[in-house]
Amino acid sequence: MLFLIPGPAVLLTISQTAKGGKKNGLLTGLGIAAGDLIHTCASVLGLSAILMTSAFAFEIVKYLGAAYLFYLGIRALLEKKKKVEKPEMQMLKSNGFFRQALLIELLNPKTSLFFLAFLPQFVRSNGTPVTIQLLLLGLTFVLMSIIYTTLLVFLTNLIGNKLVLKSTLSEKWLGKAIGVVYVGLGLKLALQTQE
Repeated sequence: MLFLIPGPAVLLTISQTAKGGKKNGLLTGLGIAAGDLIHTCASVLGLSAILMTSAFAFEIVKYLGAAYLFYLGIRALLEKKKKVEKPEMQMLKSNGFFRQALLIELLNPKTSLFFLAFLPQFVRSNGTPVTIQLLLLGLTFVLMSIIYTTLLVFLTNLIGNKLVLKSTLSEKWLGKAIGVVYVGLGLKLALQTQE
């Protein structure tokens, strides 16, 4: 469900594919994934040190992450659907699509906050080092992102410029469901202990 949220990465991938075809869409998706990979590594390095050494820091990160997830959930629940327009993008050479997507993803502070809030919920005290668990979780997310953006590229290319994002009843309920998921994840994170 997290990948179904039509955020900047989705709109960027769709618009670049519609304008430049499959190759440019795939390069855009890879740029987004590379940005997510960098965010993952930064989160893993910082979170593993915090989670392993300081109970106070763990609590701060936990509650900040939970608050951010609550915020996303409540915003999704209260949000009224608006017509989504594809952003205007200047035509770039093929290698520019990768760089542009990478920079957009790296300069999005919400992506970094998302990784800090999302990854720790799935850490288990099963003897596997926290760093390894966080890295595997982050890499799984990046791989799923690549698969999702690739599917978007092929779907957009298949449909072409006829793809129009409309505000429908089903999209409204999907947004509400995503809001409930975020709030649930925030509650889970708030109740998590360091052990």
